[in-house]
Amino acid sequence: ILNEISSSAEKSIIGLYGGTVEIPCTFEANKIKDVTLTKWKYVSRSGDLLVKSKDKETVILATDEYKDRISLAANLSLLLTGAKLTDQHTFTCQALITTNFGPNIKDFSHALIVHSEYRRCVSTLKVLSNFFFLSFIPQLGKCIAKNANPPAKIVWLRNNKALTNEENRTVIMVNQTSGSLDTESTLLYSARKEDTGAQFSCRAEHSLASGLVSPPETFVINYSTEKLVLEVISNSPPVEGNDVTLKCVADGNPRPTSFNFHIKGNVTKVENSDNYTIANISRKDSGEYKCSLIDHPSIEAAKNITVQCKYCFVVLLPFFLKKSNLSFGNSLNLSVSIDSSDTATVSWTKGGVKINKEPEIAKLAYSDAGLYELEVTMGPLSRKASFRLTVEGTGAPVIRKLDDQNDKDGHRKVLICEAEGSPKPVVSWNINGTLIDEKSFDNGTIKHKISVMPSANLSVACTVSNSFGIDTRVITVSSRKQGSWKTGEKENGSSEEEKKLEEKMEENSQKADV
Repeated sequence: ILNEISSSAEKSIIGLYGGTVEIPCTFEANKIKDVTLTKWKYVSRSGDLLVKSKDKETVILATDEYKDRISLAANLSLLLTGAKLTDQHTFTCQALITTNFGPNIKDFSHALIVHSEYRRCVSTLKVLSNFFFLSFIPQLGKCIAKNANPPAKIVWLRNNKALTNEENRTVIMVNQTSGSLDTESTLLYSARKEDTGAQFSCRAEHSLASGLVSPPETFVINYSTEKLVLEVISNSPPVEGNDVTLKCVADGNPRPTSFNFHIKGNVTKVENSDNYTIANISRKDSGEYKCSLIDHPSIEAAKNITVQCKYCFVVLLPFFLKKSNLSFGNSLNLSVSIDSSDTATVSWTKGGVKINKEPEIAKLAYSDAGLYELEVTMGPLSRKASFRLTVEGTGAPVIRKLDDQNDKDGHRKVLICEAEGSPKPVVSWNINGTLIDEKSFDNGTIKHKISVMPSANLSVACTVSNSFGIDTRVITVSSRKQGSWKTGEKENGSSEEEKKLEEKMEENSQKADV
């Protein structure tokens, strides 16, 4: 005969999705020994799960999916593995307790709640209209957070900043069906021009997981043109003779592709382009220019253009001709006349090498001859003038330098004769030699080099001459003792070898090897 049947109030137990949940059969530890029979069940058509008699093995009664997922703990709690959202039932523990006062039955019920983080955040962002208007709020997109318990919270983002419900601009609607584990949010958004290029996304927030953000999306923001700007494309202020391009810039999106350009009272329609080029502009082209929309002529832009007249003229006196001849010792007096509309920069070169000042020479030397070039620049304008100066001789040519050097091997002598004069002097030597180089006649100077191998000390004469006269200078060239061609000795051959070399030199009788 049962002395008592009692039931405790239902309590909630929270378990995590996929984990093992322990549902307690609430007993004080010292009373578990009095439990002779324990049975677990849940609310279902056949909700019996398991039963255990004292000192006997647990018997699994469940025949559904629970048969492989349940077990009984030592404290008589029900252990449920692999918790699912479909496990959210009321589980009841029935215990038969036998004491000295007789048997009684106690029920302990627990409502299982399985918490789950959302598995994915789906963002479906698309514009339902090709155009945005400030007075119209189109549906921009939907965001769904799937399989979350409790349901996730969805936050809409613009450039990673949360959007809020703003009057006439943003509307966020949340659809949470009773019992559903998905959260759906719809964003209604009225775009503005500054939203061009903005990135929209949504973020799901949940107590069991960090925020999951959908991939960002950008949208084409279309709006009509309200303003035009007329630009003048030029590297500098418009200058007479240059080409000038006018560009009409619209603030709409997409931008217009055709415009009317108003050129000095004439309207020119330009299609598939936003610019118009005026070729070889002149001062008479100065004035107001306009551009306008073809379909809305009242939307226009204007700009005044002033064409600058820049000029630069250079006159070089007295050298009107390309060539000029002056006598040796005379002076060179230049007169450069520059007429320009702005400050000009002057530079000189002689023979392609820059010189620091205008060439003014009180007494001409042969070295002053050459090509002189003048360049005058003023902004993009550049003017050049040049003349070739020839310094004519008034007397015989003059030898400025007569020298001898050893060649790189030390076996031969290199003789150098350098002279000035005009016309070009003719160079001759009193010995035979190999011509190494004759520097081209430039700046009234000529340099003549020959190579010789003297067998004894020689007096060598260099003679230069032209129609005005002749000049001669003499230099002593010493011979160089030579070593044995057999032993390879040079300066210090044996006495016998030296004697043979001297005999050979005497046979050559002061002849120079060429």
